[in-house]
Amino acid sequence: MSIHENNNDMGITEAELTSLTADMVDAHHETYPKMRESISQWTELESASIRRAVSRRGFLATASAMIAGGVALATAGPAAASTRGALARVTPDSTAGVPLDVVVAGLAASLENLAVTTYGAALSAAGAGKLGTVPAAIGTFAKTAMSQHADHAAAWNSIIKQVGYKPITAGNPVYAKVVDADFAKVTNIAGVAELALTLEGIAAATYLEAIKALSTPSAIGIAASIQPVEMQHVAILNFVLGKYPVPDAFASLAGAAPVSSASGLAFAKS
Repeated sequence: MSIHENNNDMGITEAELTSLTADMVDAHHETYPKMRESISQWTELESASIRRAVSRRGFLATASAMIAGGVALATAGPAAASTRGALARVTPDSTAGVPLDVVVAGLAASLENLAVTTYGAALSAAGAGKLGTVPAAIGTFAKTAMSQHADHAAAWNSIIKQVGYKPITAGNPVYAKVVDADFAKVTNIAGVAELALTLEGIAAATYLEAIKALSTPSAIGIAASIQPVEMQHVAILNFVLGKYPVPDAFASLAGAAPVSSASGLAFAKS
């Protein structure tokens, strides 16, 4: 049965989505051991790494100029239309003195937490009948993606905790305001998919940017193992929306979250 036939304008069948979700689980199981290996190798940020991190703390600042034209936002539909301008307006960075690797990990964890919350809100809305008829395959995909994002948040928080900071458990405050406003306008699965596509694209671009900026091999390993899974989420959501699943031959940095969007997070010593 086509999801389109369920009064949600989706370009995929339930059988196809079920198959793609199974592939997503397999990919996560392949990358998760690499994440755990990187976590186990992480003991502390050496003083030299901290100095490099602080001196390179502006690595994502230039990304703010790319947000409005980023791949994820450029492909987002009506549900994310108001996101384009608002996400470019970020607050000044107020994380002075926090190692850049910790700031990056906190920013990433906050994006993952926001994804968990958004998928959870979608599942709740679907259960309350607010999104029309929702095929079982959609629910399975959302629950699977939600679980994977929770694993990713834990991996990023391992970096933070190992150097004596408290984990970041909240969603990113800059992006959450826009997501909440856009989610309030969503009335069907297609709208949820558009919003999720935006979040997944931002995360994928941010982690690709992080790979070249992080100071320690284990942190780089975490970023490198998570980024392909985020890209798979993007491809599946494009497929669900009837779009070409891989619109670009190469992963893009466009749309990456600027480091200044971590300024509202609470980086506190444990």
